[in-house]
Amino acid sequence: MHSVFENAPAPLAIPITFATKATWDAISADLPAPARAFALGNGFAAKPGACLTLPDANGKIAQVLFGLENETSKFRDLFRPGLLPGLLPPGVYRFANAPHDARLAALAFALGSYRFGRYRKTDAPEVKLVPPDGVDVADIARMAEAAALARDLINTPSNDMGPEELAEAAQQLANRFGASFNCIIGDDLVRQNFPLIHAVGMASTRAPRLIDISWGDPDHPKVTLVGKGVCFDTGGLDLKPSSGMLIMKKDMGGAANVLALALMVMDAKLKVRLRVLIPAVENAVAGNAFRPLDIFPSRKGPTVEIGNTDAEGRLVLADALALADEEKPDLLIDLGTLTGAARVALGPELPPFYTDDESLAQDLAISAKRENDPLWRLPLWPPYDSWLDSKVANINNAPSGGFAGSIICALFLQRFVETAKSWLHVDIYGWTPSAKPARPEGGECQAARAIYKLLSDRYA
Repeated sequence: MHSVFENAPAPLAIPITFATKATWDAISADLPAPARAFALGNGFAAKPGACLTLPDANGKIAQVLFGLENETSKFRDLFRPGLLPGLLPPGVYRFANAPHDARLAALAFALGSYRFGRYRKTDAPEVKLVPPDGVDVADIARMAEAAALARDLINTPSNDMGPEELAEAAQQLANRFGASFNCIIGDDLVRQNFPLIHAVGMASTRAPRLIDISWGDPDHPKVTLVGKGVCFDTGGLDLKPSSGMLIMKKDMGGAANVLALALMVMDAKLKVRLRVLIPAVENAVAGNAFRPLDIFPSRKGPTVEIGNTDAEGRLVLADALALADEEKPDLLIDLGTLTGAARVALGPELPPFYTDDESLAQDLAISAKRENDPLWRLPLWPPYDSWLDSKVANINNAPSGGFAGSIICALFLQRFVETAKSWLHVDIYGWTPSAKPARPEGGECQAARAIYKLLSDRYA
């Protein structure tokens, strides 16, 4: 069970009462007179996110009041209770009444307790929650642990999270669940026909590699996850400006979220044959760096002209997707921090996803909404596919023009998927720019919970 949850008897835990502006009058009328006077004297009016601790006669905390949006509000942040771990004094708490969604509130509480403490001690108070009745605590704990894994990996700076360290984290996860682990490193990538992964990573002193994990019964449906693992992205010779390079430690966010998703799948023992592929590289600048207008073969066969060295993520994913596709998986999913165009279109909180499978798209949209893990479908628009044409190679990785950047990236990747029964591509951001309830500033777990719930529905 997640460390934020406590098995203490409910009567011993401090009650948290949720109130809205619509319910506050009735709730305040039921408070003891001194508590009601204290709340009114402190101006508590159930504003969303407002928190007030009410003392008992001995000065100890008797109760906590916490404001939520009205039930009829057009926007209700179901993760609002995720603020509580940062607001409450140390202690063990319980929900005295139901928030808008008790399961998501408990998950938000766990997600909001996250602190990145690798490099300095965190001063967060020890705040515990007795889980509400009727929720699957194991599943909530599983999702919170997976989110913490993704956040830790992304938040770790690149000097301590290069391709080798990312591979070590993947191997630790594989060992925990008895999965097989393999890694192709450096020049072996060329010998084993992964030329695009090698090209992107060859300029770094830290050797590129392809991480490969397999788990589960081979007779179960094949689900393959591919995650972009660019541990730092300078942009290559098409160098990013310093402002654009500042948080490029997060460019392995696709790999981090794929590992988080794999953790949930394996821990829940879903009936799938799971495979995880992560091309782990550093896109560096050196004399042997790949150049604009270089042409490389791909694992699948088509030659790729380099229109921009800063569109490296789709290159490493292309070789990994080609390998995954050779196995004809029932479901092939890739996640990556790929385009600024996705952020311009939808912002940092709403990753776009792409698929031609209508049933998959519908199921994923339902899971995303249910799990408060938002996603939005964008089209694999066929007329734009010709924009990828090259005059000297089979395909260009980043054609000029600047339009529909996220769609163009998805169409590029689609060229490398042929035999998979169903394919899903998600263009995540993997980062929370400013703290929000249950989502501290920094590395973020995006899309993984929604996909996990989709897989749970299909393969539990």
